[in-house]
Amino acid sequence: MLTHLQIRDLVIVDHVELSLGVGLTALTGETGAGKSIIVDALLLVAGGRSTQDVVRKGAQRAEVAASFDALPGAAITWLKDQSIDHAGELVVRRVVGLDGRSRAYINGQVVPLQSLRELGEFLLEVHGQQEFQHLVKRSAQRELLDQHANLTSQTLRIASIFDRYRAAVSDFETLKAAALNREAHLELLNYQLTELKSEVTSVAEIEALFVEQKRVSSRGRLSFAAQAALVAIADSESSAHDLLSKAQATLRNVADADPTLGEAGRLVAEAVILTHEATLSLRRYVEALDMDPERQEEIELRAASLESLARKHRLGVLELPAHLALLESEFEALQNVQLTLGNLEQNIGVLAAEYRATANTLSLARKQAAKDLGAKITHLMQSLSMAGGQFEVSVTPNSTEFSPNGSDEIEFLVSSNPGQVTKSLAKVASGGELSRISLAVQVVASANTQALCRVFDEVDAGIGGAVAEIVGQQLRLLGEHAQVLCVTHLAQVASQAHSHFCVIKQSAAGKTLTTVQALNKEDRVDEIARMLGGIDISDKALAHARDMLNASGRKPRSDRGSASRSRIQ
Repeated sequence: MLTHLQIRDLVIVDHVELSLGVGLTALTGETGAGKSIIVDALLLVAGGRSTQDVVRKGAQRAEVAASFDALPGAAITWLKDQSIDHAGELVVRRVVGLDGRSRAYINGQVVPLQSLRELGEFLLEVHGQQEFQHLVKRSAQRELLDQHANLTSQTLRIASIFDRYRAAVSDFETLKAAALNREAHLELLNYQLTELKSEVTSVAEIEALFVEQKRVSSRGRLSFAAQAALVAIADSESSAHDLLSKAQATLRNVADADPTLGEAGRLVAEAVILTHEATLSLRRYVEALDMDPERQEEIELRAASLESLARKHRLGVLELPAHLALLESEFEALQNVQLTLGNLEQNIGVLAAEYRATANTLSLARKQAAKDLGAKITHLMQSLSMAGGQFEVSVTPNSTEFSPNGSDEIEFLVSSNPGQVTKSLAKVASGGELSRISLAVQVVASANTQALCRVFDEVDAGIGGAVAEIVGQQLRLLGEHAQVLCVTHLAQVASQAHSHFCVIKQSAAGKTLTTVQALNKEDRVDEIARMLGGIDISDKALAHARDMLNASGRKPRSDRGSASRSRIQ
């Protein structure tokens, strides 16, 4: 659910903040007041395209931020897959610069625009004269039908079977291709294995070898440094050890005269011990460097051999043990290729039969649900100024027998006038009809779909009277199951809303300002009356407005008076 929307410097907007709740929210106001900017802002949040024209004149950038809670399961899964932290609340932010380039943030993390689009599909659906993107997608139509018929478990099962089937086919084809040149391949593998086994051990042993090889190659420098340190510490007349020993004896002789010298004496004594231990360690190190020349040559040859093998196989040296294990596995599989191919082929047959049976069951359920969904939407269309219109859900065999979504192709077909042949929903021309058909689909399917924020932009275009009242009732019904925002010019629609915002444009001091006002009970009466009667509001219009609000069967959400106004310039 969308809980908060903040807009800054977008087109003519200076700063707007809206706090939104559940149910149906109406956005009203005079034509040109700026209602469409709210919809444009939500489209940006959903990953829509942006241009430099969206930045308000005089501003450096436009910014939209939207907060969501009660996230649908698909959105939570997506966030986990993207390793984006969330603690119940989600904040999506979009910033557009003067050059038209934009940046997207999800909970403060910068994301590509494509990622924002993916997440936006789980959060927002925008339907209107120019935005009818979601329901025209075949994938969305299939998902909506499956959700309407409660087929989620079956679709998950078919996807799981398909994944196993595809993996088995891939293994079979790979092994079959290798078996065509089995003898030559076995000979090559045997040669490679013999070569690798003679040199390759474990990763730990290879690492130790190269550490030793590095030490051997630097033997001269290491020996010189160790010898020089040894001379400085102990093997000279003015060695550090001798000087420290003299200092220790001197301090010991006067320690009884001043106890404060005790600490210095203790530190010098420790230094004597440490220099003695350092001397022993350096002598052992120098002796160890005196390596047998044959051992040195063996280390260099082994290191060179491993590096040569790594280059030959185009790998890192430390990758050789894993490559050896892979070749051993491939060699064993190729030796038993006929048996393995037989087992894989049998497994493919079992999975194919399981897939077909599951897909057939799913297809039958979809066809039954398609009739129910089509009939209900057709019935609803009759009351939405599309008398004689028809809605069908076509379920036909897929061109590809095996797919992760079953063997069906789902398509929504519609005719908006009697006698017309049903055509693909994507080819319906009228924007107003598209919006109302979308409304009918969403109302029928809303009980079984995940709770999104659905935005309807002027779905009442070209209608009025009783039809407008029915549209309002259906929007309110949809709002019982999901959050709905509706931009409308009709009092019949606005009166059905659970909450109401009014966008008002004003001129003052040479500037054009617009306020977005959250309406309380009395404010709503005035606004509905204005929508009914125009600028001069009569007592009759006010009485009619009260009747409409009372007939909607609910009380206004708030009695707090006019909410804080946000300026738009």
